[in-house]
Amino acid sequence: MAEPRVLHVITDPRARGAQRSARDLHGELVRRGQASEVVALHPHPDADPGEPVAVLGPSRHHPDTLRALRRAAGRVDVVVAHGSSTLQACALGLVASRTPFVYVNIGDPRHWTSTVARRLRVGAFLHRAAAVAAISPQAVDLLRTRFRLPARRLHVLPNARPAERFSPPADAAEKAAARAALGLPGDGPLVAWIGALSPEKRPDVALAAHALLPGTVRLALAGEGPLRARLTADAGPRTHLLGPLADPAPLYRAADLLLLTSDSEGVPGVLIEAALAALPAVATDVGWVSDVVRPGETGLLTPPGDPAATAEALRTLLAADRTPYGDAARAHALAHFDLDAVATRWQHLLRRTARTR
Repeated sequence: MAEPRVLHVITDPRARGAQRSARDLHGELVRRGQASEVVALHPHPDADPGEPVAVLGPSRHHPDTLRALRRAAGRVDVVVAHGSSTLQACALGLVASRTPFVYVNIGDPRHWTSTVARRLRVGAFLHRAAAVAAISPQAVDLLRTRFRLPARRLHVLPNARPAERFSPPADAAEKAAARAALGLPGDGPLVAWIGALSPEKRPDVALAAHALLPGTVRLALAGEGPLRARLTADAGPRTHLLGPLADPAPLYRAADLLLLTSDSEGVPGVLIEAALAALPAVATDVGWVSDVVRPGETGLLTPPGDPAATAEALRTLLAADRTPYGDAARAHALAHFDLDAVATRWQHLLRRTARTR
């Protein structure tokens, strides 16, 4: 029996978060011979113009966008909605459609359904999905109790990345070459921070923590967003703003630690990528970050919004032998977040969901 045809819906064509996860899953399904395509609800000025992703309409919930979504869904057997803003679009655009959709919950619902009105609205949309995929067992428990979703519709499908794309540096020479290619100095410890330069990611905490570290430690921030101008003004001579990276793998190979300072997360892909590259992490203890960063084993966790605690955790790991941390991080990521194994589980769910047409 042929595998079902799949349509992946992402918010916009940028290569970040849910969009990157959707592209990776799409690519793996295509590699396995399954019919799969990716569409974005609306354009974004920061998207790479070379990205081959069809855009459905002018905004995420515009009538033209929803009509285009419905037409695209009519060509496939199952739709996968990646991320919160795609939930409402699919719940509304696919009303009375014969094509079922799977919603992928990537964030912490406690953060984006903090009011009763939002909780009721999101709950109504979630009940329209044929299945809901959550990236952590903790998220499944929360979705079941917070929105009264039937257990049979909930599935744990971890965020995943292709392991071969994020290999660790073979030696010091490869690490030095990675720094040189990024225009980074070859001397001193390097802490990497990767993400949107936006308020919820708290790059300001990264800068404040970095200011408390010894003068030999450098900080490289990769990403784009509304806080870029402010960060540029506040950055010191040991801080390097790299802008958005089409491929973050060289930065993982160049760095000594990964830093994540977000106020809210699900299971961030950057932590998985860093772990696959055998890079220990210091991360805020939010969402389900602890699924990847195991304190004292693969990295350290800190409270959100606390530069002093963040600096202390960075100092601790920079002074330690990081090889056991990196080895444990890679082993844990290969066991739980390798795309090859997760994609097989996705194929099982897609077959099952498509049959409910």
